[in-house]
Amino acid sequence: MNLQSLVEKATQKEHSVVAVAAAEDKEVLGAVGMAVQRDMAEFILFGDKEKIEAIIDENVPHLKSSGAIKIKHAASPQKAAELAVKAVRENEAGALMKGNVPTAVILKAVLNKEWGLRTGNVLSHVAAFEVSGFNKLIFVTDAAMNIMPDLSQKTQIIENAVSVASSIGVSLPKVAPLAAVEVVNPAMQATLDAASLTMMNQRGQIKDCVVDGPLALDNAISQHAAEHKGIQSEVAGQADILLVPNIETGNALYKSLIYFAKAKVGAVIAGAKAPIVLTSRADSAESKLYSLALAICSVSNN
Repeated sequence: MNLQSLVEKATQKEHSVVAVAAAEDKEVLGAVGMAVQRDMAEFILFGDKEKIEAIIDENVPHLKSSGAIKIKHAASPQKAAELAVKAVRENEAGALMKGNVPTAVILKAVLNKEWGLRTGNVLSHVAAFEVSGFNKLIFVTDAAMNIMPDLSQKTQIIENAVSVASSIGVSLPKVAPLAAVEVVNPAMQATLDAASLTMMNQRGQIKDCVVDGPLALDNAISQHAAEHKGIQSEVAGQADILLVPNIETGNALYKSLIYFAKAKVGAVIAGAKAPIVLTSRADSAESKLYSLALAICSVSNN
């Protein structure tokens, strides 16, 4: 599977609706336009109505006559985030998308105790990468939300990633908790956590996947590297999900794949009552489209 096939899979979902918070953004509306052209979803656009209509007129005029969008005015980005979250909460939409609004603002709305999308679970970032030379998507988690997750949080981060991977047809995904070495070293917390996660998986505490670690990155994704080091494992050399030990590792790996490997990516926040498309304002419309497709495919798994 690649990201284009993920887009095709998303178009097969029936009546998908996405709520966009502060939709007055050229790249966001570009992604909306691409999604509508593919009959992927319908959209409720919250934000400054005048600005949204001006951007549509100039950049994606086909949206006006598509019948696939509704524009609802919001006087501020904060209000737009609130209204978009409430639309998802009240089942008017199945997924939430961040527009031209700071991440902190939309997450504050998502986590509101009265009308937000909290479930009591950890929220985590799940990115699906299409990397040249690999014949499947590689998931990286968590590169954006949890700074230094403990064992309990890592368990939930795995569960969120497994849910997303399963939603696009990855059966029994293989999870590699990453570390700098492949052996347990009491001085390296990442290796202790990886060994614990592996045992928890073997005892049925982490389900619907295969976890094995600690594994260094090369041994997680390269069969040759794993064999060279004599590592025998169901996961080594064929990992579907790379669990990073902290946000610095995740951020560096994520950006290395994009800037060095020229990988394509789609990403969502999982763990809330609905998937959240929380892309960077610097991301292209194409990347936002892939993230939308991942979110739409993930809806039934949340």
